[in-house]
Amino acid sequence: MLMTKQRRPATRTLRGWAINVLNEAGAIRECEEHGWVQDRADPHARARAFGIARRDPPADVSPQAAEAAVRDVLDSIGDTCPECPSD
Repeated sequence: MLMTKQRRPATRTLRGWAINVLNEAGAIRECEEHGWVQDRADPHARARAFGIARRDPPADVSPQAAEAAVRDVLDSIGDTCPECPSD
C-alpha cells in the first residue's frame, strides 16, 4: 500500500506556521468561548512542537529560526483566556 505524507496547510507568515505546529503538537488550545489561544503547559507537546520545527521547517527557513518562531509564540501567550472570568 502506498502511503503519502500529509502536508500541512500553507501559511503566509512564520508566526502562523509556528501556531499551526503548536496546535498540531497539542501544545496550545483555543478558548471555546472567546477564541483566544492558550498554552496547555504540556512539556511533551512542547517537545513534539520543537522536534517538528527542527525536522520540518518551512521552505527557506533554517531549523534554528523555525524553533525560535515556536518559542516566540509560546512566550507571547498565556495559559488562561483574558476574557474568561477568574475562578
